[in-house]
Amino acid sequence: MSHDDPVDNPPAASPMALLLAAELQDHLMTATNDLERLQRLLDDACVVLMDGFHGTAGQLGEVIDLGHEITPHLEEVRQTLYKAVTALQFQDMATQLIAHTNKRLRNCADQIARDALGDDDPDGAAIVEDGPLKPNPVTQDEMDAGSVELF
Repeated sequence: MSHDDPVDNPPAASPMALLLAAELQDHLMTATNDLERLQRLLDDACVVLMDGFHGTAGQLGEVIDLGHEITPHLEEVRQTLYKAVTALQFQDMATQLIAHTNKRLRNCADQIARDALGDDDPDGAAIVEDGPLKPNPVTQDEMDAGSVELF
C-alpha cells in the first residue's frame, strides 16, 4: 500500500472530536474511581459485619455450650446469623461485579486514549490491558440463606 492510502494514514481527528474523546475518557476514569471508592466502602462495611457476626456467633456458642436448650428466641438469633452470612455472600458477589465493571471501564478509557488521542509513549504504542472476556463474572442475581455451619 502506498503512503497516501487512507488505511495507512487515517485522517486526523478534529479538535472537537479529540475534546469529546478526552472528556469521555475523563468520565470513564471518574466512574472507575467511584467504583474503587465504592469497593472500599463495601470492604469497610464487611469488616464491621464480620466483627458483629463473629461476636454474636461466639456469644451464642457460649450459651449453647453451657447446656442451655435452644429456645425459640435462640433459634431466632441463629436465623439472624444466617442472614448475616447471606450478606457476606452479597459482599463477595458485589466485589466481583465491581472489579469486573472497573476493568471494563478502564479498558474502554485506555482504548479511547490510544485510538483518539494517540500514543503518549515515545517508545511505541500505548498498552491497553485486555477487557474482561465474560460479560458478567457473577451469574447469580439473588441470594438465599443455605446450610451454614456456625459452630
